[in-house]
Amino acid sequence: MKQTSQRTPQQNQRLASQRIDPACLMRIKSLELRAKSVVEGAWKGLHRSPYHGFSVEFTEYRQYTPGDDPRHIDWKLAARSNQHFIKRFEEETNLCCHMLLDLSSSMQFHSLGYSKSDYAKTLVATFAYFLSTQRDASGLIIFDEQVESVVPARFTRGQLRRILIELERPPQGSHTNVVSPLKHAVETIKKRGLVVLISDLLSPLDELNTHLGYLRAKGHEVALFQILDPAEIHLNFNETAIFEDLETGDRIALNPKAAQASYKQQLNQHLDEIQTICRKQGVHYHKLTTDTPLEAGLSDFLADRAA
Repeated sequence: MKQTSQRTPQQNQRLASQRIDPACLMRIKSLELRAKSVVEGAWKGLHRSPYHGFSVEFTEYRQYTPGDDPRHIDWKLAARSNQHFIKRFEEETNLCCHMLLDLSSSMQFHSLGYSKSDYAKTLVATFAYFLSTQRDASGLIIFDEQVESVVPARFTRGQLRRILIELERPPQGSHTNVVSPLKHAVETIKKRGLVVLISDLLSPLDELNTHLGYLRAKGHEVALFQILDPAEIHLNFNETAIFEDLETGDRIALNPKAAQASYKQQLNQHLDEIQTICRKQGVHYHKLTTDTPLEAGLSDFLADRAA
């Protein structure tokens, strides 16, 4: 996943006009078709990495392990030795991307006709689809207050389908606990790779710095996508209403106009703290509101990695 060229302002403007409005995108029922649409849209401004999959220059053999593409087994050697070996090539990268997806109750919030979880699931599907085109491995960890399901990172023919099936499962939990998936990732991911955390992060940040640090100390590249609804940013409600916390069930009567200034100050402090943690730990940070075209999020992330 590497960008190899820079776009001019004119190209950026043209690409922005070609991007799919998320409201239109979410009308596509199939997650795979959504992902394909986003990737093909972003692809117009990207050049495929020359360092994907297997190149033509053979260098050595390595032992076959479950998950490897069997097309690269040397069957003649297998016939002679009764063992399976994979041909290694000069530019074999085998990027492993592990996506950590928050499907807690707060991710069900929406003001645009589709929820943050709908948007986040589409982002995960987009990454998985994109990785499959790059011949890279992808995996998925779904969490709320605990880890709910795990699809280990692999590059196999059916891997994208396995991830999409998990994404279609209805969310079960309530609270957000980002520490749980980060601990799981630290303990179970043995090979250095890319870890992508996708959450609204509307929860205490007490241990976020520590556990992101553990991942970075193990040599993983880490990206954090914070998904927010525009209404959560601006609190642009017009009338006094009862607001309910989707995770705790607590209710409060609130005049949005009167509370707007204080709310924005506290939210900005929370966002600043997240960005400070990410800078300290060398984590790619991207804040996406659910009205942002996903092509923009993918393109910006790839440009960030290239830089």
